[in-house]
This record gives sequence, C-alpha cells and structure tokens, in this order.
Amino acid sequence: MTAEFLLALAGFAFVTSITPGPNNLMLMASGVNFGLRRTMPHLLGISLGLATMIVLVGLGAARAMESIPLLELALRAGCLAFIMWMTWSLLRAEAPDGAPAKSAPMTFIQAAGFQWINPKAWAMALTAIAAFAPDRSLPAVGTVAVVFAIVSLPSIVVWAALGKRLRAFLTDARRRRIFNAATAALLVVSVLPMILQMG
Repeated sequence: MTAEFLLALAGFAFVTSITPGPNNLMLMASGVNFGLRRTMPHLLGISLGLATMIVLVGLGAARAMESIPLLELALRAGCLAFIMWMTWSLLRAEAPDGAPAKSAPMTFIQAAGFQWINPKAWAMALTAIAAFAPDRSLPAVGTVAVVFAIVSLPSIVVWAALGKRLRAFLTDARRRRIFNAATAALLVVSVLPMILQMG
C-alpha cells in the first residue's frame, strides 16, 4: 500500500472520527461529569469497538444484516433505546465537584457494544470498507481497522478533553443542568434521521 493511500485513509478516519456524533457528544458529557481519567474506558471502547466492527463488517457482517431485515430494525430500536437511556443519565448526572454521582461513566464493553447500534459508526465502517477495502480481503480490511484505531483515539480524546475543560465553568449547578439538558437534546437530534426512517 502506498503512502498516498495511507494518508487518504488516515484523513478519512480523522474527519469522520472528530466530527460531531453520538460518540463525541457522550464523550464531552462524560468529560464534564466524570473527568478525563474516568472517561478512558469509554474512549478505548469506542476506538477498539469501531476497529472490531470494521473488521467484521468487511468480512461480511453487513451482508448478513441485509439478508435479515428484522436485524436492521432491531439495531435501530436498540440505538433509540440506548440514546434515550443516555439522555436520562445525562439529566440525572451530579455536579463535577467530587459529590457522588447518580450515574457512572460508560464502561469499555458498553462503549464497544454501542458501536453496533450507532448509525454514525455503521456509516463510517461501510464507507471505509467500500472506499479503502473494496476487495474485502483480510489484509485490506485489517489495514483499514488498524488505521482507524490509531487515528480515532486521539481524535475523540479532543471531545472528552473539551468536556474536562468545561468542568470548572460547570460547577455551578444551574449551568451544569443546562449543559446536560442541551447535550441530551443534541444526542436525540443526532439520531433523529434514523428515528424518522423507522416510521
């Protein structure tokens, strides 16, 4: 594989990873409510979960989904249910001042599993395979997955770090409630196109 190919793949991985979506909104909220250190399992779960998803999609998981229409509907419903749960968790989060929290940061397994019901992750995986591993060979698919794992982690850390930077400003309870409510609303908006397709 040429340097130009790898640069193009890395650029695609960077742009798709750093742009807003459910993962990054949840990471920013986690950075605010739990700090960067407690958000690390969430970060690693997204990065490695997406890489694993890319491998499995490249090796045929997408074809299996196409052949079982109910599976796609179940994934959409699961995404909607999870986003609603995250919305509720955000609205219940406590102050980032050392006080006990009513909710907890997402675990590695939860974050990795969420990729399978995250519409943006599906779009990223399918587009990356179509554009950079059209032959779906194991070396090509593996390259796409490894580049995504390497590039996505620092890209999404930016969102959690942004949340951490906002912690001091959001120690005020009213500001924190407004931030959490706004983030919860943005999460719902981020999956609105998928919700409309379910109708």
